[in-house]
Amino acid sequence: MTSTTLPRRAAVGIAAASAALLLASCAQESTSAAASSAPAAAPASAVASEAAPVDECAPENLTTVDAGKLTVGTDTPAYPPYFVDDDPSNGKGFESAIAYAVAAGLGLDATDVVWQVVPFNSSYAPGKKKFDFDINQISITPKREKVVDFSDGYYTVNQAVVALKGSPIAKATTVKELKGARLGAQVGTTSLDFITEVVKPTSDVQVFNDTNDAKSAMQNKQIDGLVVDLPTAYYVTAAEIEDSLIVGQFEAQEGGEEFGLLFQKGNPLVGCVNKVLAQLKSSGELKAIQDEWLAGTTAPYFTEK
Repeated sequence: MTSTTLPRRAAVGIAAASAALLLASCAQESTSAAASSAPAAAPASAVASEAAPVDECAPENLTTVDAGKLTVGTDTPAYPPYFVDDDPSNGKGFESAIAYAVAAGLGLDATDVVWQVVPFNSSYAPGKKKFDFDINQISITPKREKVVDFSDGYYTVNQAVVALKGSPIAKATTVKELKGARLGAQVGTTSLDFITEVVKPTSDVQVFNDTNDAKSAMQNKQIDGLVVDLPTAYYVTAAEIEDSLIVGQFEAQEGGEEFGLLFQKGNPLVGCVNKVLAQLKSSGELKAIQDEWLAGTTAPYFTEK
């Protein structure tokens, strides 16, 4: 009878080979399980992003009309004290100085500022803008905010007294000296409210349908002085009524009318500019610019007594 039993040596070899295959298989399964349970490595781009987030306000990342430039709009002629010599690019005047201070805060040089003529009424019209922001004594109003964006206010509009140089109040320096004066203002204005609530004159306040009527009354010496917002006071004395002057201005009232930088609706540059304005306010630079160009000898502040 023929035997089917393998030789001892062959059996041992087969057993050893089987054991080796089994061990190799277990090792591979263990390695695969460990790999699948380990957290996946983050992509290199994600690591870089977490380590160094993109600064949208860095000069190279600013969303401006022209890369590396800041295009600023304003009207022409550009009157003092907001601009000097009808030249916004010379850095002189309240709003010219603010524009360059904002540019510097954004990390741009003065040579990177480009000025563009923009008529006042078209600045806040809806639609695409060819400027990054417009600076032109533009008051922030809910109606305008429906179609354009504004920065935080850079100037709270002060009220001021305008008079002829020969007026009895031409040299007044205190609110007390105004109490006996014949003062006038346009109906429905904050200027009128200011007379009745702050000055509180002993004479009846003269109320006019519009500012033109009030200016005519002053020229005809029917009133001693006219109360208007400071920007209007500068315009009246610089371009409209000869031999007139700004007698003085009052300290700004909290919650009053504000001027803002105007942007195209949805412009992400607004956030960066607001950061700069906050820095200018906290450092005192914004007030220093205001005092240099909107106060001094041309529009001194009234004192209480």
